[in-house]
Amino acid sequence: MITITLRYPSDEAGTPEDRLPKTMAIGYFDGVHPGHQTVIRKAVELARASGKRAAVMTFDPHPRALLGHGEAYAESLTPLPEKIRLLEGLGVDIVYVAVFDREFAALAPEEFVRGLLIGRLNVTDAAVGFDFTFGRGGAGNPELLAELGGTDLAVHTVAPVSAAGAKVSSSRIREALLLGDVALAAGLLRRPYRISGTVVRGAARGRMIGFPTANIEPDGRYVLPRHGVYAVYVRRGGETHPAVMNVGVAPTFHANAGTPRLEAHLLDFSGDLYGERLAVDFVAFIRPEMKFSGPDELAAQIREDAEQARRLLAVVRG
Repeated sequence: MITITLRYPSDEAGTPEDRLPKTMAIGYFDGVHPGHQTVIRKAVELARASGKRAAVMTFDPHPRALLGHGEAYAESLTPLPEKIRLLEGLGVDIVYVAVFDREFAALAPEEFVRGLLIGRLNVTDAAVGFDFTFGRGGAGNPELLAELGGTDLAVHTVAPVSAAGAKVSSSRIREALLLGDVALAAGLLRRPYRISGTVVRGAARGRMIGFPTANIEPDGRYVLPRHGVYAVYVRRGGETHPAVMNVGVAPTFHANAGTPRLEAHLLDFSGDLYGERLAVDFVAFIRPEMKFSGPDELAAQIREDAEQARRLLAVVRG
């Protein structure tokens, strides 16, 4: 799979891939959830049937982050590297990462369709969600996309996917995570919510109380679940380790709230993980983050948390 950074308008000549006829799924696709996957698979299916390239256009940063929603959309369910990894797994040939800046946001709907999709990228078929918008002020929708494309662009509008009695959406997944309901988030995603990052050195307080932790610095700005303790699986290369993870600010040791930390204690594991890249799959919420009277009380609680994590993970693994 090829990833191409796209700026528009641009004085650059473009790439050879731009000139190839292609089908394209268009959207931000935060989370690459089942609704998104239906749109993307439609583009791949059309490409395979016609011998064309299957492409995805996504955006960076989130359009809402630029257009007045600020910090609410600075964090993602799938930061760009994770999103690209998931797209590759869906059989996509080319990912266009459109730089969503003021110029791109100001594109008139007609220029987006005739100038960019058809004129520059040679898109013959577009797959979009039923609620897709485009162009200056979000003025465009699937119907306008088809109208502006005319006979040069076939538009395939994909219906929503439902789960737990409502439409699957990135917003629903975010809401579930902020409540700590990682089980609901997993049900909506049809996979555990995952955060990947590198193990960095911390204060080693966990080691001092008998529960060494891997302090994980995320690869990007992920949406973090509610502060608290979780049963998780830690993926390390080809290995999978049951673990208990704290997401939060460690109030027992820090009087003032600071940057949230991700600290995982791998069960039945010993070894040095510094510098390694790990992926954490959230399985179940155990309890909210709490402040304890001191290290001894904290250690006793972690012991209980670890046993609770064992029970929860045993049920999941079944």
